[in-house]
Amino acid sequence: MAERGPLATVRVVALKVDPRQVRFELVTALRDEGTRGAWTVDSLPPSALAGVNAGQFTGPMPWGWVVRGGHEEQPAGAGALAMAFVVDDSGGVALLEPHELPTRRQRAALAFQSYPALLVGSGKRPRELEGAGRGVNLEHRDSRLALGLLEDGSVLVALTRFTGLGPAGEQLPWGPTIVEMAAWMRSLGCRRAMLLDGGMSGQMAVRNADGSLTRWTNWRPVPLGLLMSPRGLPAVSDVASHSRPRRW
Repeated sequence: MAERGPLATVRVVALKVDPRQVRFELVTALRDEGTRGAWTVDSLPPSALAGVNAGQFTGPMPWGWVVRGGHEEQPAGAGALAMAFVVDDSGGVALLEPHELPTRRQRAALAFQSYPALLVGSGKRPRELEGAGRGVNLEHRDSRLALGLLEDGSVLVALTRFTGLGPAGEQLPWGPTIVEMAAWMRSLGCRRAMLLDGGMSGQMAVRNADGSLTRWTNWRPVPLGLLMSPRGLPAVSDVASHSRPRRW
């Protein structure tokens, strides 16, 4: 991320996704038949092109708004820096600020919330990130995972990794501040962006052209994963529901 200073030992893995070519899906892992468990990139199915942990969480549950298959599974969370990733019923993708949710809520086919927002409006930092004492620790360094939208509508996911101790130390929770991550996402062309859960949770997997999988794993399983699969293939949840008996 930089030639010198604390960010000289941090690299970024960036994934650019064309929403017109993929289907997004929110999934949890299956520990047993019909039982939801914790998700990691090791849960990525063969049909998926990429996967990343989604949102923040409270204990074993995702934090905030969760919509899957057009059904609202959890209500929206409150917070000035909350932001929602939304896929509407026409396949359009957006990152929404809290005041924008009421007018877009009914058309959401998939959605999850996270925080804090890094970039709002058309590429500016929220006021809470413009100065100390506004409820956000601007000095804390951690490994980061961010999701943003580019001007052309593409989705950008960026995961940081510490390189100071070689491959064995990549999962150590050291990296940019929130302000530095916001600046990095803006430098890549994002007009809106938010952090997903980083630290020991941040993880990503990407399918290579030969079908093999490159994974950036981490120590902590999470409640929710965001999958990206080719359009036209059945959803992972659809396959699971037909291949496993349901428990009520």
